Amino acid sequence: MSNLALAEKVGLSPSACLRRVAALERSGVISGYRAVLDRAALGTGFVAYITVGLNKHTKDSQLAFERAMALAPEVRECHNITGQVEYLLRVEAADLPSYKRFHTEVLGTVEQVHSITSYVVMGSPKDERA
Repeated sequence: MSNLALAEKVGLSPSACLRRVAALERSGVISGYRAVLDRAALGTGFVAYITVGLNKHTKDSQLAFERAMALAPEVRECHNITGQVEYLLRVEAADLPSYKRFHTEVLGTVEQVHSITSYVVMGSPKDERA
């Protein structure tokens, strides 16, 4: 959004709005900006969320799993969570065969993995990550 559009939206002059945004950037409240990408245009229109349970509940096991996920380009997000399993992943692939390859040849070969549950995204009526 341009500074002019933001200023109009919040009811400030453009110069006052720019000063406030700059102050938020300096203070760290605004830590960066992102582009919203069209996944289908990039060839990664298939999205799945995956819960992963580990076979050992140790720090070493977690670190090894996290290193493996850091190397997998399909894994766009990796979150250590509470509950029945240890991790929630957001995975993007070109299509179902590409996802299956990731599931079996990448995630399925990680020594620390005990359980995998996939949730395929059929649509995203609300997505405010960007």
